[in-house]
Amino acid sequence: MKNRLLSILVFAATLVTLPASAGEHKTSSNGGLDIRLKNYVLATRAKNVVYAVQPYMESYSVDDARRVLTLNVSTGFATQNFTEKSVGYYYKRLAKALPKPYNRYRLCINTAGMPIEMLVPGAKLRDGSAPAGWGRIDYCDAPWVMNESQPHFVSHGLFDRHIALWQSHGIYYDQKKSRWKWQRPNLFCTNEDLFTQTIVVPYLIPMLERAGAVVYTPRERDWQRNEVIVDNDAEKGYVEDNGREKWRTTEERGFAFHRGMYRDGENPFEQGTARMVRTTRKNNESWASYQPTIPQSGRYAVYVSYQTIAKSVSDAQYIVVHKGERTLFRVNQQMGGGTWVYLGTFDFDAGNSAANRVIVTNSSAEKGVVTTDAVRFGGGMGNIQRGGATSDMPRCLEGARYSAQWSGAPYSVYAGKGGSDDYIDDINTRSNIVNWLAGGSVYVPTHEGKKVPFELSLAVHSDAGATHVNDSIIGSLAICTTNFNDGRLAAGVSRQISHDFADMLLTGVQRDLTATYGKWTRRYLWDRNYSETRKPEVPSAIIETLSHQNFADMRRALDPNFRFTLARSLYKTILRYVNGNHSLACVVQPLPVSNFRIVRTADNQLQLSWLPVTDRLEPSAVPTTYNIYIAEGKNGFDNGRSVSSTSFTFTPKPNVVYQFCVTAVNRGGESFPSTTLAACVSAHTGARDVLVVDGFTRFAGPAVVDDGTRQGFDLDADMGVSLGINAGFVGRQIDFDRTRVGSEGPGALGYCEDELAGKFFMGKQQNESVCHVTDIALSGAYNVVSSSVEAVENGFVKLENYRVVDIMFGLQKDDGYSLVRYKTFSALLRKALESYVRDNGRVFVSGAYVASDMQLDAERSFMSNLFKVGFGGQNTNIATNLVNGLGISFDIIRRPNDRHYAAQSVDVVSPLAPAFCAMRYADGTDAAVAYDGIDHKAFVMGFPVECINNVRSRQQVMKAVMTFLAK
Repeated sequence: MKNRLLSILVFAATLVTLPASAGEHKTSSNGGLDIRLKNYVLATRAKNVVYAVQPYMESYSVDDARRVLTLNVSTGFATQNFTEKSVGYYYKRLAKALPKPYNRYRLCINTAGMPIEMLVPGAKLRDGSAPAGWGRIDYCDAPWVMNESQPHFVSHGLFDRHIALWQSHGIYYDQKKSRWKWQRPNLFCTNEDLFTQTIVVPYLIPMLERAGAVVYTPRERDWQRNEVIVDNDAEKGYVEDNGREKWRTTEERGFAFHRGMYRDGENPFEQGTARMVRTTRKNNESWASYQPTIPQSGRYAVYVSYQTIAKSVSDAQYIVVHKGERTLFRVNQQMGGGTWVYLGTFDFDAGNSAANRVIVTNSSAEKGVVTTDAVRFGGGMGNIQRGGATSDMPRCLEGARYSAQWSGAPYSVYAGKGGSDDYIDDINTRSNIVNWLAGGSVYVPTHEGKKVPFELSLAVHSDAGATHVNDSIIGSLAICTTNFNDGRLAAGVSRQISHDFADMLLTGVQRDLTATYGKWTRRYLWDRNYSETRKPEVPSAIIETLSHQNFADMRRALDPNFRFTLARSLYKTILRYVNGNHSLACVVQPLPVSNFRIVRTADNQLQLSWLPVTDRLEPSAVPTTYNIYIAEGKNGFDNGRSVSSTSFTFTPKPNVVYQFCVTAVNRGGESFPSTTLAACVSAHTGARDVLVVDGFTRFAGPAVVDDGTRQGFDLDADMGVSLGINAGFVGRQIDFDRTRVGSEGPGALGYCEDELAGKFFMGKQQNESVCHVTDIALSGAYNVVSSSVEAVENGFVKLENYRVVDIMFGLQKDDGYSLVRYKTFSALLRKALESYVRDNGRVFVSGAYVASDMQLDAERSFMSNLFKVGFGGQNTNIATNLVNGLGISFDIIRRPNDRHYAAQSVDVVSPLAPAFCAMRYADGTDAAVAYDGIDHKAFVMGFPVECINNVRSRQQVMKAVMTFLAK
């Protein structure tokens, strides 16, 4: 089975890499083959195909022994929509263009890392073997949830595939000790219950969803303490409007909410009512609106609920209105009724407004009914009572047992031990709830359930184990169960396909991590009796990603770059495995774009440009189009627009700040977004041009301690920089004695307590430059654009075109321990700035490490010559948050929190004559230096300006700095 699956998965790759045993023929010896192939690519185009970029021949090879000719065409060729007819046309035209004997060879045309026949939607892999994995079992109807507003379609990813996935454990109630506790020990500032979700939630789930999958997790996924429920049974927030058809109450029980704790066995989905209405294809729609009162602006997951009844439709329409923008979803109500159904996570403003709500309508292409029940905004706090109290933790930190009860699962799903052993029940709940939801689907036909077609489950864990060998990696192992129920799953297929999945997971992880960060260890593949691999009635595996007890493993694991790579490896394996089980071709989604920048044109338009990023591990991960997302003023981001080139021209309204981000797209899905840039064009014809440079590119784990006798992580020195919010820390490390390696509890290497449990900490939100643009544009005196620092370093942005250049560094530094090296002023950036100031340039720089990161002789000289700044030390006292200067007193964010990243350490910047001190910290040390030179001007802050806590104070500071520089 394993060999057969692998042969299927590598089939396309072997076509791409067939060896040219006879050598690559050159024009001089093959009758002009090279020229014929080049001309073929330039001249051949299927009907109605328009290229944004003209394709060209990259290379070709000829294998005379096998009689194979392979033509590799640039990725511009892949932007067209291939059909069987167009593929046949290209091969026919190629054969005609070739001289003898090559016109009789087997031909292969590759683009974007794949043969073009594999880029036809629904293309089947053909290797002559028996049907793979599921055989002829397949789900081909409407997905459970579909975002209709996205500007692209995923044909070679995971569209209409339903995957169950969870992040190991979670806090639970221990009946024997009569208290809530973590399931795994506290080590190296975290524990397994918290650590694994930092892989799954910010990385793996979004990757799968961006590939088109519907992803379900038995644990709450939303790292949001607030929760707002709007229900048809409540008085506030719910409004109905009757069009041609009228709303009425369903016959089945529905959801009802009450404040306070929910006792064991209490089912909120059996305490209220639900509503229903007949569908319509006409404009006279009926609708129901759910308008919450949001307690605090931020990101909230949106969950809807409904009932699945006899005439339910597969395309119920939901509209999520978020900060004034509208995103349309279709929900298949023929499955999954009577529980929370996740739509997405959105930005909402605080308060109660029609600009922030959910609307369900009776618009449908089918004749039937739409039902609706409660809508939930945000993950919230745990509300399940055990031992007389709740966990007092955010629900996302609790075990699956409690989330399952809140989701309306039957008591038998989450309390097989009758409420006497929550530890065992939590382990079993993760699989039980998948079977309950998938029961009755094509993949689990023998069980009763909600008919959601889950076809895979994966449990992401970390493992114990340590080594006394310095810097030795413990690595990864995987687990499956094949010897159960006569070796068969509910649909009758062999459980051996779970073994294939586990093997592929380990192979992929070892390959990708070794290629990216150095040798990674593949430990074992266990075929054993574990609940999470025995109980699911679909292919399943456990991946023990690494050892949370081993310092060398955790030094990598706490770095966000490592977690991204690990999650991408897991996503790629799931992609290949799921598609391989149906003999389908697949394409890997691209990496995020680079060199993003915005330039104002002479006619006051905004020119956005960027570059694709090559994935050296994945030939198919090549972008074919790009999505541009735009937010106007205070509105949220729109749903994007698709472009085929690496630039986009936008006509802005004057004096309006626009935010932009870009994603790369191909047939396999959509990349993570770029950093968000902003721009504003002034209505004044004499406005000066200002450039904001986003130099904050750093992602890092906490400060590493490794001095020969001590090992671990120091959260007080530097908590690191996560992607967005981080829910992974449990407490500060207390014990650093490396001789205590391998033990647990107080005194053990890595031991930490619980003082940070339940707290979230904000990292880099990828939009830090926006407030700079907004504050500078406030006066109306400037045209303001922004750019990534790499676009400046690579010469795509010319600094001399701007009156003032504002470089924000945030927490940027070369920390010496991160897996990726970062720098404030790189050699290329220093060169660009030195050239800029020769022509009376004006530079504003802010960041927590602007001076301390520049301590080599050449770097000190640069700081002295350009900015007249010396390094006066670091201020690490987070209680010193007051800054005075420019006639203003203000606080800066020094303590880690859940709203904005904190500057735990800031630089003391000393003025060198003739520069002067412009700001001071509360302890009297220098916080900012101003240089008003004849040749150029500079203003340097030893802290991030975006960390000024009060918006009005920040705007005043920015106004004063700009007045000084631009005069």
